[in-house]
Amino acid sequence: MSPFNLETCARPNILALEPYRCARDDYKDDGTNILLDANENAYGPPVPSSLSSGSSSGSGPELDLLGLHRYPDPHQRDLKQLLCNLRTTHAHTSKLLTPDNLCVGVGSDEAIDALLRCFCVPGRDRILVCPPTYGMYSVSAQVNDVGLVKVPLLPAPGFGVDVPRVLETLSTEKDIKIIYLCSPGNPTGSLLDKEDIRKVLEHPTWNGIVVVDEAYIDFAPDSASLAEWVNEWPNLVVMQTLSKAFGLAGIRLGAAFTSPPIARLLNSLKAPYNISSPTSAIASYALGPEGLKVMRDHKEKLIQQRERLVKELPQIEGVGKLAGGESSNFLLYEMLDKEGKPSNEVALKVYEKLAETKGVVVRFRGKEHGCLGCLRITVGTEEEVTRFLAALKEALKEVRGA
Repeated sequence: MSPFNLETCARPNILALEPYRCARDDYKDDGTNILLDANENAYGPPVPSSLSSGSSSGSGPELDLLGLHRYPDPHQRDLKQLLCNLRTTHAHTSKLLTPDNLCVGVGSDEAIDALLRCFCVPGRDRILVCPPTYGMYSVSAQVNDVGLVKVPLLPAPGFGVDVPRVLETLSTEKDIKIIYLCSPGNPTGSLLDKEDIRKVLEHPTWNGIVVVDEAYIDFAPDSASLAEWVNEWPNLVVMQTLSKAFGLAGIRLGAAFTSPPIARLLNSLKAPYNISSPTSAIASYALGPEGLKVMRDHKEKLIQQRERLVKELPQIEGVGKLAGGESSNFLLYEMLDKEGKPSNEVALKVYEKLAETKGVVVRFRGKEHGCLGCLRITVGTEEEVTRFLAALKEALKEVRGA
């Protein structure tokens, strides 16, 4: 009999993990469901629907399928330059972003994990997060055996950084190496104030990294991105992804803008060939003139539907306040009980009824800090929003009338 015992062989912090689950795991999708749960771009990617191998017509990405026996470019400087072109706006600095400011990886999640491995000693160091916020910060901390310190955001609907408490915590708590700030926030949809971030960066004694996660930044006002600001602060990291506004969640491309010394560290510890050749080709096309034009057109359509939701959702009986901001491709709304109070019971039943009987999948967020009774609703196409509004009206009537 083998002496192997998984429980004593594996790391305790890994044994405590649960596999990732999403809202779609609980419901079968027959292809007709309206998926408003993962903050994807329902209008799709900014690339032609059919791609030809090695196309040189300029009508799509140049996918060299016959070159797939070769490893991809480990440095991706051309792709990085396109990202720099996009984010050099001179709204925050006169300095130029260059490929030396970048590390690209598999979504923003690779950067979240890489920063922990780069700066945090397992079993000793900690990170600071501001709930409600993106869950992968705490998951990656657990994977890396790094402690977690929480300073909640200010109450809804502002959901701003509680700067005095953050500064005090960084001054008094030992071994905090990284603070993760999500702007626009998930699930809040609120853009953080640049001056609040500046105050954290100006902390007089704390020696650590300030990370601003800008996954949804393209849905915020123009020039809101602080990516180019990394040239002014040696310890600032700004993370972005092509999964949201660019509609390229399927290729899993993320970027970390930072100072060249930190970028060198991140590039030194990443896997050698972490960006595949097809990913690079598709991303490069999306960041080129034709791709950007389509992306911006899709973005404007989503913003129109976001404004429509903000106008029409309050007209539905049982829908409460917009609990967060309007700087993303999703909205956080309260579901009310018969007394007009936000209710997790009502929100959860509405979430289940939408998915089980209406074919509409959203996200229940009522258990997160400051999100009592809330559903997070991804903005969809005009047709999807029309169907969602009708389904929500029916679901609320059924749940609140029961």
